[in-house]
Amino acid sequence: MMHPQPIVPIITCFGSDDTINYTAVRAQVRRQVDAGNGILVCDTIGDFTSLTHAEKVRLCAEVLEEADGRVAVYANVGMPSTYQSVLLGREIASLGVQGATVITPFFVQCSQSDLIAHYSKVADDIDTPVYLYNVPSRSCNPIEPETAFELAAHPNIHGIKDAGGEISKLDAYLAIAVEHEDFEIYVGVDGLIHSAFMNGAAGCMSDLGNILPKTLNGFCTDFREGRDEEAMKRLSLYCELGKDLEDLGPLPLIIRQLLYLMHESVGAGRQPVPVASPNLDRKLAAIIEKYAIV
Repeated sequence: MMHPQPIVPIITCFGSDDTINYTAVRAQVRRQVDAGNGILVCDTIGDFTSLTHAEKVRLCAEVLEEADGRVAVYANVGMPSTYQSVLLGREIASLGVQGATVITPFFVQCSQSDLIAHYSKVADDIDTPVYLYNVPSRSCNPIEPETAFELAAHPNIHGIKDAGGEISKLDAYLAIAVEHEDFEIYVGVDGLIHSAFMNGAAGCMSDLGNILPKTLNGFCTDFREGRDEEAMKRLSLYCELGKDLEDLGPLPLIIRQLLYLMHESVGAGRQPVPVASPNLDRKLAAIIEKYAIV
């Protein structure tokens, strides 16, 4: 059985003038380092679509410097075009990230052949391990298991982050990892973490770790060390919080606002991210109390 690792796609922090608050970002990095979690920069929850090329590069550099080799740092370099993905990927790879997730092209409808050509070119041209990133709810371009299987043979494609939420597709990805031992599966849907771990996933990439980093790491540690009862208690609490937050709206936005109530320096997301209402803040304050979040 694998020894699955927790990775948290961290929030990008902004000041009142919409510029990145790098001091606040570093504070969030320290929270994850203290918990022992790996870090994913410029992910969906990190507002990557609102960041410039230069901001993404500096953001990764700042995170790497603060982490200082204590935990693994990954970055999403996916862009709408292959050319942009390669340009960004090359620059970020040169900083020394552990690997690059590459979200499928968005705003452009791709065939599976298009995706094979896209990922093959990116993996050929950047000098860091590449991880496919399946999140069709955001990109509208799903990675089919047959496509992942073909790409798994590429020497620089090392796995996939699956945030699609389809159990059958996740199982198919996990089956690929059995045949290609160096192809790692990272689950991005909290409700599927335990099942994925039981079936050989390399880890999880969980947005909710921004709120409960030590609970996430504690679950993974308990799972690795065979403390099943303790592991399930932690995961049950973790997923219960996720469901409570999901009832309030789109999870990335709700997680950001909850984190803002916990740490004001996080700031609001760049527009057009909706402005939180007093009613939402009251509900989130009740959740903070319910789960004793600090």
